[in-house]
Amino acid sequence: MTGGLQILLLIALALALLFAAWGDWQRRDIPNWLNAAIALAAPLYWWAAGYALWPDVAIIAGLAAALFILFAIAFAIGAMGGGDVKMIGALALWMTPLQLPMMLIVMAVGGGLLTLAMLMRHKMSKRLGKPEIPYGIAIAAGGLWVNVNEILTISHLTT
Repeated sequence: MTGGLQILLLIALALALLFAAWGDWQRRDIPNWLNAAIALAAPLYWWAAGYALWPDVAIIAGLAAALFILFAIAFAIGAMGGGDVKMIGALALWMTPLQLPMMLIVMAVGGGLLTLAMLMRHKMSKRLGKPEIPYGIAIAAGGLWVNVNEILTISHLTT
């Protein structure tokens, strides 16, 4: 619909993801207000992108809900933090069914590399206990990967 507004919203999302990644690295925390802002801005993005309520938005919302439930199970068994789960659900609201798998692949690969690095760091520093993995960095990387591709695609189409 409006390429300029769509790009502006994607840039705002990118900044939010970078802020979330930085905060997760520094404090191992992704604020609820940030996840809420990401989720609440998604309908404006849907409008700017020209998505129809049916079936586009319904499919996106359904996939985001399913992903949130799947990762909430990971949270319930102690495999993931609550802020990470909320961030994945909020970010999924910005992804089409074709973009979501790419986000998840980049997130998984990035998360695996991040986990290995954090485990090595934990072992080398001889710390006790279980290391905390700032998985929000991997989630942000997956979102940024798709986001930057979308910005470049829109920019190409509008020029």
